[in-house]
Amino acid sequence: MDVPLWLALLVVGVLGVKLIRPPWWLIAVLLVGGYLLANSLLAPVIDPVLK
Repeated sequence: MDVPLWLALLVVGVLGVKLIRPPWWLIAVLLVGGYLLANSLLAPVIDPVLK
C-alpha cells in the first residue's frame, strides 16, 4: 500500500494534536519555524542529519 507523504504527515499531525493537545501557538511556531529553516542557509547543513 503506497501512501503519499503529505497524507501520512497530515494523519500523524491530526492524531498528535487530538491526543497530546499542545497549545495552538506552539503548533504555529513549529510550522512557521520549520518552513523558514527549510528555506534558510542552514538547510544544506541540516539535510544530511535528517536523511
